[in-house]
Amino acid sequence: MTWRNDSGLVGNVVMVTGAAGGIGSAVCRALAECGAIVAGVDRPGSSLSETIDGLIGDGHVAIEENISDVGSHSAIIAAAKAAGTVVGLAHVAAVILRNNDLYAITEEEWDLQFDVNMKATFFLNRELAAEWRSTGARGSIVNFSSQGWWTGGIGNSIPYSATKGGVVSMTRGLAKTLAADGIRVNSIAPGGVDTAMMREGLSAEARAAFIATVPMGRVAAPEELAGAVMYLLSDASTFVTGTVLNVSGGQLIY
Repeated sequence: MTWRNDSGLVGNVVMVTGAAGGIGSAVCRALAECGAIVAGVDRPGSSLSETIDGLIGDGHVAIEENISDVGSHSAIIAAAKAAGTVVGLAHVAAVILRNNDLYAITEEEWDLQFDVNMKATFFLNRELAAEWRSTGARGSIVNFSSQGWWTGGIGNSIPYSATKGGVVSMTRGLAKTLAADGIRVNSIAPGGVDTAMMREGLSAEARAAFIATVPMGRVAAPEELAGAVMYLLSDASTFVTGTVLNVSGGQLIY
């Protein structure tokens, strides 16, 4: 046993979805600094190449695919495998559509959030698990939820929060199902994080009111989420599966 967060990651590939975003890019940087090879995934037209090109170390790959297209998942995994031995997935990608009028939320808004946040999570997790099972490999998956899975969310983000509740249930079910295969599945539930997702669609007053509910008196820096990811991906957490790691500055305690 080693207590280093890079244990099991050095020289191996970790896939990161939503890699161009605030949390995703921080996770990519942390992995690269620990010696992992990063296979970053984000939609075409994002700033993914900028994230990957800025990482230290060699062998990192940028995979431009829309994860809501389940048919793209096999190609995503194949591209990651081409870079080396895949040992983990940090599934950060998500979309939130805030609508201040509950009765104006459309079916299209609902479907987009469920396609990206829930459907893609399940099928990408399953595809990667099947790949590991076919070779007898072990691996670790970290799915991002949100404090909204427990609280119902803020800013009229009910569909988004519903998807994140689904991610928690899904993670728990997959953890039980895949444990015998040596595949761990965990979730991280962030509170407020200083990203575009947190800043956009909320007024300054709403953000201030949100921060007032956080005992630590602030939102997290994206790098503070990366540390939690590293723990769950590394061999420092080999007996941890099915957990929901709350990273909310004390805002959510359960």
